[in-house]
Amino acid sequence: MTPPVYFKQLQLGPMQNFVYLIGDPKTHEAAVIDPGWEVPVILKTLDQDGYRLTKAFVSHYHFDHVQGLDDLLKAVDIPVYAHREDLPLIESGRSGLKPVGGGEEMLIGRVPVTLIHTPGHSAGSQCFLVNGRLLSGDTLFVGACGRCDLPGGDPAQLYESLTKRLKPLDDDTILCPGHNYGHVPVTPLRDERRTNPFLRASTLHDFLRMTGFA
Repeated sequence: MTPPVYFKQLQLGPMQNFVYLIGDPKTHEAAVIDPGWEVPVILKTLDQDGYRLTKAFVSHYHFDHVQGLDDLLKAVDIPVYAHREDLPLIESGRSGLKPVGGGEEMLIGRVPVTLIHTPGHSAGSQCFLVNGRLLSGDTLFVGACGRCDLPGGDPAQLYESLTKRLKPLDDDTILCPGHNYGHVPVTPLRDERRTNPFLRASTLHDFLRMTGFA
């Protein structure tokens, strides 16, 4: 039986970023995903809700997802997990960063979080599957996908990540993206399969054409 989950989606910062809080209602341990902005708001929310922050996860190295790490690590001594491909771009003198490779299952209290390596937006982009929710960073958005023209981006890798690693997930999986760019903040993956043109691309060539690489 899947344990209940504490879950909050916070829109913070000037770039419509979503920061996620995941926790175990029994142990009151919690993790933050992509603490890029407004760390005092993150910590105040957890404190008001009665949760203790024990872990942080980063979906990729871009500044709007990681620039709050310094303030966070000054406030709490916790490990921060990032994919090993992006880790060198995040470290910059920071301590407490831990490399992961994708495929790991990590626990927040009793709540399991599965890490999925989804390169394409960056070499070390990763998504997080927890309690039927897919926290997709900048790999997949509501109605769109992440850019692949930035350093570390690769359109062929992104196509493979979308088609082989995310699209096969269960229909009822709730997509929770890294930015509030869509007409709704979250959506079932079944709807994205039906309406998202980047998930509907049937060939790599079609995807490359849609993303401006062909």
